[in-house]
Amino acid sequence: MNETLEQRQAPSEPTAQHQAVQMLTLAQRTADDHVASARREADRVRADARAAAEQIVRDARAHAHGLQQEAEKVLSDARAHAAQTARDAKVGADNARRDAEKILAAAQTRADAMATDAQVNADELRDQARQRYEDVVGGLAAKREALQQQIEALEEFDRDYRARLTTFMQNQLRGLWVDEPRLDAGDLEQQDSAASTPPIPEQVSRP
Repeated sequence: MNETLEQRQAPSEPTAQHQAVQMLTLAQRTADDHVASARREADRVRADARAAAEQIVRDARAHAHGLQQEAEKVLSDARAHAAQTARDAKVGADNARRDAEKILAAAQTRADAMATDAQVNADELRDQARQRYEDVVGGLAAKREALQQQIEALEEFDRDYRARLTTFMQNQLRGLWVDEPRLDAGDLEQQDSAASTPPIPEQVSRP
């Protein structure tokens, strides 16, 4: 009966330790994968937002440049017309010049407004990208904390299970000692040594 008990107790603890190490390694790898994925997503979002903002600014500048060229052409035509009509009436030329200046001012104002709107849109996109990055990183921190709590709970369960199993085996050995009072000191020492390394089941369900 002693040989059967020792054979059942001997090979279990290294297997449980190996499983615990595998679980910790898997949890750390999962957390690292989440961190890397979140960083890649944040970098992609920032790059997309930056590219969109730069494209908006380029489009606005190109449009403003076109408006300025158009205004300059209108001004040039107005000045040519004013030069041609100056022989007839200086007043007409002055009016045409004022009209051209008004058109240029309106075009400049419109170009400035469009550039301002483009900058506002770019800032909003940048803020949205930053907020999304913070949300992703914050969610990842919460997941990592939950994994850490699960690991701590597994470690606590392992310690409690070992303690209860050790107590159970010691009680069983004491019962065997009561049932077989003829055991000598050497047999009792072997039983105590076997009880100090209780078997651990291959699979432990989460508490």
